[in-house]
Amino acid sequence: MKMSPRAAPVLLVLLYFSVVCLPLALSWAIGMPPRSFRNDIASGLGLLAFAMILAEFVLSGRFRTISSGLGLDATIRFHQLMARTALAFAVLHPFVFQWLPGPERPWDPTRQLTLSGDFYALSSGIAAFVLLPVFVAVSMKHDDLDYKYEFWRLTHGLGALVIAGLLLHHTLYAGRYSAHPVMIWMWGTMTAIVVFSLVMVYVLKPLYQTRHRWRVSKIEKLSPRQWGVTIAPDGHSGVAYEAGQFVWLNIGHSPFSLHENPFSISSAPSSGPDISFVIKELGDFTSSLGHIKTGEKAYIDGPHGTLTIKGRTEPGIAFIAGGVGIAPMLGIHREMVLNQDQRKTVLIYGNRSEEQIVFKDEIDAWAQTGQTDVTCVLHAPGKNWSGQTGLIDASLIARSFQKEHFDSWLFILCGPPNMMTAVETALMAAGVSGDRILSERFQYA
Repeated sequence: MKMSPRAAPVLLVLLYFSVVCLPLALSWAIGMPPRSFRNDIASGLGLLAFAMILAEFVLSGRFRTISSGLGLDATIRFHQLMARTALAFAVLHPFVFQWLPGPERPWDPTRQLTLSGDFYALSSGIAAFVLLPVFVAVSMKHDDLDYKYEFWRLTHGLGALVIAGLLLHHTLYAGRYSAHPVMIWMWGTMTAIVVFSLVMVYVLKPLYQTRHRWRVSKIEKLSPRQWGVTIAPDGHSGVAYEAGQFVWLNIGHSPFSLHENPFSISSAPSSGPDISFVIKELGDFTSSLGHIKTGEKAYIDGPHGTLTIKGRTEPGIAFIAGGVGIAPMLGIHREMVLNQDQRKTVLIYGNRSEEQIVFKDEIDAWAQTGQTDVTCVLHAPGKNWSGQTGLIDASLIARSFQKEHFDSWLFILCGPPNMMTAVETALMAAGVSGDRILSERFQYA
């Protein structure tokens, strides 16, 4: 399924809200006798919260239609926003009810006046009510917690599954509207979609990867903490990707394991089937890169991402990279060279020290062609450094570009979150429209 860049986000967001509002529409359509406004609002909050939580499984499933339509940044941010909104609805849900507890009355079979007091029906809701705020709080602060990504992914997935199971039980046994057969079928269908998304991510994708294995063909140390890794297809023709995209890379582990991390592709599609990456040591599996040998098995999930220039017609392109964020810029520029793209480009590349600049000879060669203006920025330079110093900030952006650049060029950003936020703010203030700013984040506060 391929949608236009402009239509895809709108259609996907409309689809999302259509799905999460479906329980409300069906509960109204089945025509149960009305009850107090407060109690219907409370029920509506619960229905919305549960539908949004089920939809979160699909949002986080790394499906290309979603990630390529919205982009990774937008998908993750939307996932976070909807999770917090669902939490707010779920927490408000029990407090809005106008309680009249007690056993079911023969004269009130559809519970127009009374609410279920059955502890069996309420217990799962109470457990979810306690667990959900803790789950969301831990998710918001997971970057600050001292555990590996693989452990985070396992606990996050299992925690979400437990909470969804509790809410399904509570919804079917304590819900007034959800006890209706039509609603039961709807919840069953939505739950089946969730199960299918989990099977896709944890069973079908790994099975596909076992038949499309890769091998490490080259590994080299580019700087004290950065490595260049190249993988080659093992018995297949490779994968079609666009310059600037990323994959989830797994080296040396079973495809059914959780040992995979997202890395931008630094090679150009036109250069052949091998795929290259620039990877920084961050304390997880990347700390063992020095022990990886050529021939080691590897698996990928992807490609993903919208940080590409395919179909873009802007007269010039600005690459703004911080640290390992240079990887997708390398891929895009290398592809431009191979395709003889004659557009003017600017590269602003920030690092802490000069030794962290990777592929310096290649980048210097870009500058010597006269087609690319290169500015390397160091915020802890050595005594012999004669280039720009400091950070990539609004002041540097203002000095590096003219009004005609801001009015018509495409700006591509990748790097530390603080740098990207500062640059995005500066570009918007300079009049760059949002559709001409492409960015990619792998860390979120």
